[in-house]
Amino acid sequence: MEAATRKRPRPRPVRLLPSVVTILALCSGLSAVKFGLDGELGIALAMVGAAAVLDTLDGRLARMLDATSKMGAELDSLSDAISFGVAPALVLYVTLLHEYTVGWVVALLFAVSLVLRLARFNTLLDDDTRPNWAREYFTGVPAPAGALIALVPIALKVQFGDGWWDGFVAVSAWTIFAALLCVSTIPTLAMKSVSVAPQAAAGLLVLTALAAALLVTFPIVLLLILVALYLIHIPFAWRSARWVAARPETWQHKPAERRAQRRAQSRLPTIRRPAIRGSARLRLRRPRE
Repeated sequence: MEAATRKRPRPRPVRLLPSVVTILALCSGLSAVKFGLDGELGIALAMVGAAAVLDTLDGRLARMLDATSKMGAELDSLSDAISFGVAPALVLYVTLLHEYTVGWVVALLFAVSLVLRLARFNTLLDDDTRPNWAREYFTGVPAPAGALIALVPIALKVQFGDGWWDGFVAVSAWTIFAALLCVSTIPTLAMKSVSVAPQAAAGLLVLTALAAALLVTFPIVLLLILVALYLIHIPFAWRSARWVAARPETWQHKPAERRAQRRAQSRLPTIRRPAIRGSARLRLRRPRE
C-alpha cells in the first residue's frame, strides 16, 4: 500500500527536458553573435529574445516536472552568462563599438557585470537568512532584461536607421548604464510575485492580443515598448520593497494583500498641522521662581 502511494520517478527523458531547453537557450544566444557578424541585426535581436524566453521556461519546467538538479542549476548559470553577457557584448562590439579601442573595454565591462550579477544571484539562492518577502524581488536587473536593455541602440538602428542613438558615445554610455543596473542593488519585481486582479483579466487579454499583433508586424517596436515599461517599473518596485521592509507585520502576507494595503493607506487623507507665524507663535517660557 505504501509502495503504491509513493511518487513514481519521472522518466529520464522527461527529467532532461529542462536541460534541453537550457541548451537551446545557449545555442540561441551564441547564434546572435553569428548573425551580428553577418550584419543581420534584426535576427541577432530575435536570437537574444528567444534565449530570454527559453531561459524563463527552463526553470518553470524544472519545477513543474520536479526535475531540479545541481547540474541543471550550474548549466543554467553558464548558459545565462554566455547568452546574456558574452553574446550581447560581442554583438555590440562588432556593430557599434569597434571604431575605438575603448569600445572593447565597454563590452568587457558589460560582460563582467552580467557574470557578477549571476554570481550574486546564485549566492542569494543559498542564503537562508533572507526573509520570504525579499525573494519576491531580484537584486538588480536580471540577466535577460539587462541584455535586452543593452541592445536598445541596435534595436533603434534596425527600426529607425542611423541617428544619434548609434553614435559611439551614446552607445557606450547606454551600455555602461545597463551594466550598472545589473550589478546594482536596486530591487526589481520577480515574475512569480506579479498577480492580476480578476477585474483586470479582460484588459490583460486585450493587451496580450495587441502584443501578439506587434510581434508579427513590428517586433522591434514591441521590444522597445517592453524595455521602456520595464525601466518605468523599477522606481515602483524600489518603493514597494522599501514599504515592505519597513513593515515586518506584512512579511507573511501575499503580494496582492500587501498591494491592497498600500493602496488603502495612500487613500487616507494626510493631516497637516497649520503653520503658526508671527505673534501667534507659541513660546515656551520658564516658570518664575
